[in-house]
Amino acid sequence: MSPSPVSESAHTFAIPDFICPLCQSPLQLDAKSWTCDASQQASLMADGKTPAKLSHHSFDVARQGYVNLLPVQQKKSKAPGDSPESIAARQRFLAAGHYAPLQTLIGEQLARLAIEESVEETVESKTGQCWADIGSGEGYYTLAMREALVKQGIDSLIAVDISKPAVVTLAKASKAAGVLWQQATVQAAASIPCPIYPLVASAAHLPLAPGSLTGISTIFSPILPEVFAQMLQPGGWLVIAKPDVGHLASVREALFDSVREHDSDKFLTQLEPYFTQHAVLSCNQELQLNQADLTDLLTMTPYAYRAQPAKRDALLTSANENEFKTEAKFVVYILRKR
Repeated sequence: MSPSPVSESAHTFAIPDFICPLCQSPLQLDAKSWTCDASQQASLMADGKTPAKLSHHSFDVARQGYVNLLPVQQKKSKAPGDSPESIAARQRFLAAGHYAPLQTLIGEQLARLAIEESVEETVESKTGQCWADIGSGEGYYTLAMREALVKQGIDSLIAVDISKPAVVTLAKASKAAGVLWQQATVQAAASIPCPIYPLVASAAHLPLAPGSLTGISTIFSPILPEVFAQMLQPGGWLVIAKPDVGHLASVREALFDSVREHDSDKFLTQLEPYFTQHAVLSCNQELQLNQADLTDLLTMTPYAYRAQPAKRDALLTSANENEFKTEAKFVVYILRKR
């Protein structure tokens, strides 16, 4: 499949193979809108399955620089994904450096991957090396990963989240950092390596051509073995980060009468038909949280609505007197498509 064309503004770097979420035709990009060429609909007509209406679907580029490719039929609620309150809490918590070791570990591992040697070029893929970060949220890990991917020669980073407020935040941060795809369209390609494409989209229905990705990362986000395998090129990489056994154990013990442990590797059997395991790494971090930190932690996790209000209030009150101690435990899996 040929790369999606861009408007006449000069730029020669590779563009990801985006497809229309409604008809799966290739998307053509410009700075104001992305429009499909309706070729998939035309092929259906040639097969005798005439669609009700042959049209060019168009998706506006928001002023912040993101594109909403989440059709209403793919939504399970009016405002899916994380709320603005949860995103703001996560920004404050992460900015304080509480999960910085995990961010560093992921970046280091991406920088060490033998991407050029492992990914096979296919005749259909002319879009260079493209990486997708699934469930990118507000971009704390995404922006850090980009630095490693630039060193790897990755041409573009696609940031996907179902939460519109999260993607808006990521788009603003990308623009402030000078790495937004829109900025790349009006500058020389070499000046912005690996631009970021922030998308509101469903992980289960990625608006990308099959086999067009060099790698996928999913940090605390859904694991979709068949979808990921379909989207990756042969030899492509899959990087997964999940809470490990014992993650925030003292927080959960304070909030719940019965604590169910994290089953970190339950999805590995589902991945096995498509991927081989390359590495498994652990990342632990002792945390001492004041009341504000602990409030943000609860707000950015499901604990915010699962915990009994009385237990939640008691925990926060205790943190007002003395910093609350807990431990963050993560596990990172690195896999390669068979």
